[in-house]
Amino acid sequence: MRTIIIDDEPLARSLLTELLESEKNIEVIAECGDGFEGLKAIQELNPDLIFLDIQMPKITGFEMLELLDNPPHVIFTTAYDEYALKAFDVNALDYLLKPVNPERLSKALEKLSRQSSVVENSIKEKIPHLPEQAQRIVVKVNGNIKILPLPEVFYLESADDYVKIHTADKYYLKHQTMSRFEDQLPEQQFVRIHRSYLVNVQHIHKVDLYEKDQYCVVLRNDVRLPVSRSGYAKLKAVLGI
Repeated sequence: MRTIIIDDEPLARSLLTELLESEKNIEVIAECGDGFEGLKAIQELNPDLIFLDIQMPKITGFEMLELLDNPPHVIFTTAYDEYALKAFDVNALDYLLKPVNPERLSKALEKLSRQSSVVENSIKEKIPHLPEQAQRIVVKVNGNIKILPLPEVFYLESADDYVKIHTADKYYLKHQTMSRFEDQLPEQQFVRIHRSYLVNVQHIHKVDLYEKDQYCVVLRNDVRLPVSRSGYAKLKAVLGI
């Protein structure tokens, strides 16, 4: 398997490369020090497998995966046992705690070799979010990567298989479900006011009654969004009204 190691720690990359030298079916074709390098290497080299660190500067391992249309097989590496035990209790993925144990590494590779179905279609639905990840949204714009801090996001709008992420004067498309965004984003900051809208309460200017029992929110940029009955109940709870 053509393999790429993506980890911001040079020593961790070196140790893992050394361990993989004894694995006959593994060929390490590249080492990358951050998620951006990893994205470029994956797109250029088309590996079968990546070893991916979770906590890295610039973008996390999870965010890097979200930017791939067809991710390869993934084995996560992490020094954070508390995340790993919660995050990877699924058969389709595996993880290694750092420093990597040789026996555990062999078991992970054996597990991967036994899988007959490709895992990439299920990866994005199974990756969790970390507290650090919940402070921003990563999107692709004309092939480039843009990081949107949450305070800049006014609201999210469902658009078929995509979500429109609206800032004050523009929007960005991301291939993701509203439900997943709702699970990821801070619930005290982003409220599902309607099946089609998640709103950042920090940008709400007022809540208007425009018909009997029908409400809408008016944002600071004068955008008006409908509010469902269940959405209004959630909004009242968060805003304390």
